[in-house]
Amino acid sequence: MTPDQVLSEFEKAGALLKGHFILSSGLHSDTFLQKALVFQDARRTAKLCKALAAKVRDEVKTEFTAIVSPAVGGIVPGYEMGRQLGLPAMYVERQDGTFHLRRGFTLAKNQPVLMVEDIVTTGLSSRECLEAIRAAGGKPVAAACLIDRSGGKAKIGVKLVALAALKVPAWEADKLPPHLKGTPAVKPGSRGLA
Repeated sequence: MTPDQVLSEFEKAGALLKGHFILSSGLHSDTFLQKALVFQDARRTAKLCKALAAKVRDEVKTEFTAIVSPAVGGIVPGYEMGRQLGLPAMYVERQDGTFHLRRGFTLAKNQPVLMVEDIVTTGLSSRECLEAIRAAGGKPVAAACLIDRSGGKAKIGVKLVALAALKVPAWEADKLPPHLKGTPAVKPGSRGLA
């Protein structure tokens, strides 16, 4: 699946939005990928994750035996990647502001893990998820996401395999471009949910 085909799937789902958005990172953007509209279609999600799983198999040479994703956005693609790869899929949740494995999920000491994200922008959630994997005893060997919004600039500390890279500008609140200044912003992401 080419990057253009990936973005086409987002467009067909009505998930490539234009406006003024506050991203989970706190940055502002005129483009938002509402992946929930993609994930509501099981066939579309399976198609994207099947392509991502094939890319991971090609690019990640280190064995891994589990998938761990950050809640909320990573749960669906993490589950589907687990299904595609035949591996258990778990997720971390925020507790007192920090990601932790909960709900009886456990990792063996030094268990090799593939971290799966939905969209990477600055890599903050990915880095926090990777830290939670380490804190639980696991060993992150690589990460995967459907779309890397940073265009390859996000550094998370392990190899990141993205199905598509999209370079979308994002700005600090005090450095907005003229077309966003004075325009009401919406915050459609999941950061800050209890």
